[in-house]
Amino acid sequence: MGGIGIWQLVIVLLIVIVIFGTKKLRNMGGDLGSAIKNFKKSVKDSSADAEDVEKVENKTGRVIDGEVTVEKKDKV
Repeated sequence: MGGIGIWQLVIVLLIVIVIFGTKKLRNMGGDLGSAIKNFKKSVKDSSADAEDVEKVENKTGRVIDGEVTVEKKDKV
């Protein structure tokens, strides 16, 4: 008596289909699916970026020897 039965879910689903229509529901489902896919991809990329930062932080510093020369240009 306190729970939701299968027939109540079917009736609610039919009402939602009548209100929104199947085409709009299909579009909403596709949008939701692509949003979840993009979210998972960004979480995966974020964890990969965190690993790259850890690798950079673990490297020791190195000295690069070199010279910088500047040539003076004549103004016309």
